[in-house]
Amino acid sequence: MHYWLVKSEPTVFSIEDLSRQRNQTTGWEGVRNYQARNFLRAMQLGDKALFYHSNAKPPAVAGSVEIVRAAYPDETAWDPSSDYHDPRASPDNPVWSRVDVRLVEIFPRQVSLDELRGLKSLAGMELLRRGSRLSVQPVTAAEFRTIEKLART
Repeated sequence: MHYWLVKSEPTVFSIEDLSRQRNQTTGWEGVRNYQARNFLRAMQLGDKALFYHSNAKPPAVAGSVEIVRAAYPDETAWDPSSDYHDPRASPDNPVWSRVDVRLVEIFPRQVSLDELRGLKSLAGMELLRRGSRLSVQPVTAAEFRTIEKLART
């Protein structure tokens, strides 16, 4: 099993929005960065991800999700009416990928970015690197467990 962190702005799609989805499952679409797309393509069924609210006050890890469908073409890329449209993409040349995620848990408390920065054990975490803006990124098993534990205290 691998671990990940996925970011979403809560004003666009929050973990609470996910909790209201049918089967608490949704497609994680709209990723338009090649490195983040490649991370999506590396995700496997059963992998876990931290659900991070970015561009929030404060930005924080809000819960966790499980990958329930491995990467497949993100059809929003070839839909001209979509906010995620990419004119280079088509059904014959999908370019972008998505995965399906299912809610595992809304954490009892959100773990803020400042709190994460204050922990030596998380010093190497991609999220905390200066200039890191990836919307999908790997997380180590130890980082995942540390954040889960913090969220439950």
